[in-house]
Amino acid sequence: MEKTLHIPFIADLDFLNTDAIFNRLESSGVRHNIGELNWKDEFPYHPLTTFTIAHSAKYIYVNFFVRCNYLRAVNFENNSPVDEDSCVAFFVQPEGSEEYWNFEFNCIGTVKAARRTDRDNPTALTDSEISTISVLPSCGRRPFREIEGLFTWDILAAIPLELIGIRCDDEQPMELRGNFYKCASGTSQPHFLSWAPVRSEHPDFHRPEFFGKIVMDCGQSGKEGW
Repeated sequence: MEKTLHIPFIADLDFLNTDAIFNRLESSGVRHNIGELNWKDEFPYHPLTTFTIAHSAKYIYVNFFVRCNYLRAVNFENNSPVDEDSCVAFFVQPEGSEEYWNFEFNCIGTVKAARRTDRDNPTALTDSEISTISVLPSCGRRPFREIEGLFTWDILAAIPLELIGIRCDDEQPMELRGNFYKCASGTSQPHFLSWAPVRSEHPDFHRPEFFGKIVMDCGQSGKEGW
């Protein structure tokens, strides 16, 4: 059965301070696990990973939470290979579009983002476009080499709807497709987890045919989440 999630509409998110945003997401957002161990024979490590999600009229808010044994954040420039670090990601495809957007964040908030039709043909977002994404990492902003221990970290990202070419000002729900991921290919325990299962032979997140269904509760339909 196809995975489906609903993103509730919370009208006041854009007007709250950071602590209040966390509280509103906790009370009125929805939480899901990133727990599909798609390639468990080759990559069995399974760090606990969840995300809580909601949207306003202008942004999709995603708060990722991770508990893991290795932490790495070597990359600190836009569009550097953050997937090698302790990384979470959100891929999204508007309904009817051949293009999808990948938004990838390492644990210090470095962003890799592009629009594309497949893995091999990206159009990287510019520094100016990336600057419109608000990112708050709990690990700070300074890069560091891999460390071992027991760590919990989270990252809050607010992605402008305008950046992915959608508006949510109608009263009817809006359908998207997408997936959420946790990876860290350059650590001592490489892993590749997803929210919706990916049925490829080897790790490959750029497979829109395996995206799940995402429904945004726009306008009046989201007032129950206020």
